[in-house]
Amino acid sequence: QVQLVESGGGSVQAGGSLTLSCAASKFTYSDYLMAWFRQAPGQEREAVAAFSSRTGNTYYADSVKGRFTISQANAENTLYLLMNSLKPEDTAMYYCAARAPWYASGWSSGTSYNYWGQGTQVTVSS
Repeated sequence: QVQLVESGGGSVQAGGSLTLSCAASKFTYSDYLMAWFRQAPGQEREAVAAFSSRTGNTYYADSVKGRFTISQANAENTLYLLMNSLKPEDTAMYYCAARAPWYASGWSSGTSYNYWGQGTQVTVSS
């Protein structure tokens, strides 16, 4: 059973930075497309970024492009999301997700992901 466990959330002031981590177990990263999603109260789930370790390609939502960086440490089986220049509108529960196979077509569709973590809260104050 694939398990994803997020950590690193917290409260930060606007302009600050946070790094989220997603520890994965019981699967081979290169077989999967990994992604971060977020959901704010009363809003729909939003795709944030995705990473394919098979190709090394990264994908970002326009709302975070240039501010967030998704990366992966294969040796640690961990996915990261470095978030810089945070804004109050980035406040949400952030989720790590995985799907097979590894190609990124339709990466922003949450319904295409098979595995989800429990989420970690990010709160950005103005």
